[in-house]
Amino acid sequence: MTQTAIPFLFMRGGTSRGPYFNRADLPNDLDQLAAVLIAAVGSGHPLNIDGIGGGNAVTTKVAMLSKSDDDWADIDYFFAQVSVEDGLVDFKPTCGNILSGVAAAAIDMGLMQANVGETEVHICAVNTGAQVVAKVQTPDGVVAYQGDTAIDGVPGRAAPVTLNFMKVAGSSTGAFLPTGNLIDSFDGIDVTCMDVAMPMVIAKAQDFGLTGHETREELDANRAFFTKMEAVRLQAGRAMGMGDVSGSVTPKFGLLAKARDGGTVATRYFMPWSAHPTMAVTGSQCLASCALTPGTVADGLLDRPSKGPAMVTLEHPMGLMEVLIDFELAGGQFVHRSAGLIRTCRKLAVGDLFIPASVWKGHT
Repeated sequence: MTQTAIPFLFMRGGTSRGPYFNRADLPNDLDQLAAVLIAAVGSGHPLNIDGIGGGNAVTTKVAMLSKSDDDWADIDYFFAQVSVEDGLVDFKPTCGNILSGVAAAAIDMGLMQANVGETEVHICAVNTGAQVVAKVQTPDGVVAYQGDTAIDGVPGRAAPVTLNFMKVAGSSTGAFLPTGNLIDSFDGIDVTCMDVAMPMVIAKAQDFGLTGHETREELDANRAFFTKMEAVRLQAGRAMGMGDVSGSVTPKFGLLAKARDGGTVATRYFMPWSAHPTMAVTGSQCLASCALTPGTVADGLLDRPSKGPAMVTLEHPMGLMEVLIDFELAGGQFVHRSAGLIRTCRKLAVGDLFIPASVWKGHT
């Protein structure tokens, strides 16, 4: 045997794409698992030509699912971000776009029984401990992928997937404001370090000499900005209690500016060494929460509501994303309760994925 076959679903979840595996079909050891995922995606080549990645960080993501032992959850969702070129795997973050396909994948894998009409799936995001309630359309007891819902960054329309994120404030670092401050300054740049679904370092675009309305291509070409941004991110990561983050995709980085296309605030999100083509689901919750919190770098960029829930419309390079944030201001303090979004997903392929047997021979 020269190759090892691994069953998988290939799915688009939100504005990301990647393989969805049954966790039981993969090695338990994380180092061995990382080697398998690198081979599966084809990390190490800019086009991922020897794997099923797509040459971009939004197409080198992996979901691994299993039935949950948690009393609340139905499905455990373990996420991995595989780098495009560096042969690295990061198990620290989670991904809300890929999570958009978890409920449907769990049903199609036989890990979850569908109801007739609509199925609610309680998901535990293993990487961060976040709890997510997903609702998918299941007429006749099977997942419906066709529908009338459109999301910016994805062509066409599909069936809606409703996501409600709970207990996501401080999910990675243990604190809504990991440094304890609404604003910190690194290398002369004011930032808000916040942890809601994804730990982030957030700044005003104008402080980097940007408008905040640049295209992804314009941002990716601005390597001077990335050099300055990464220096700030590394210092912020230490201040957030995350240690040396030079080899980690977290904390992510975000920019804010005044809206100009009908949104609440303009946003740009970084993965972190390239600009996101649209907006991450996890990052959207953190950016929306920052926008709503008095005293952050978002001050002066929008008119804030005084109470929740509030719909925050984020402008991103390919359109808009709406995030419903349930919150309260208690004694002037922002208290995050939950965040809701509507996404879509689509099953693209199903079968066996092959990796060299020299990487892993499979379960024996």
